Amino acid sequence: MSKCNLDHSVEDVQQKFNSQSKWLPEDVRLLFHEFIVRNPSQTTLNEMFHLLKKYDLVDEQERKERDRKIKWLILNKEDTNA
Repeated sequence: MSKCNLDHSVEDVQQKFNSQSKWLPEDVRLLFHEFIVRNPSQTTLNEMFHLLKKYDLVDEQERKERDRKIKWLILNKEDTNA
């Protein structure tokens, strides 16, 4: 994935998720709300946005890698509200 210098808002990430959700695995779709309500850092939002970007166009191997990274972001990133 290419590096982007734009910061993506929670709304941007939510919209990108909504546009790609039909291609995402069910477990990722079910966990996504947990990610958004945690108030993720700007870096984490940017990472998630780019993992979701053009998800529908990547091959199966790339999807599996993105799925792994998305799940890691959802399940293992710290809560920034703490």
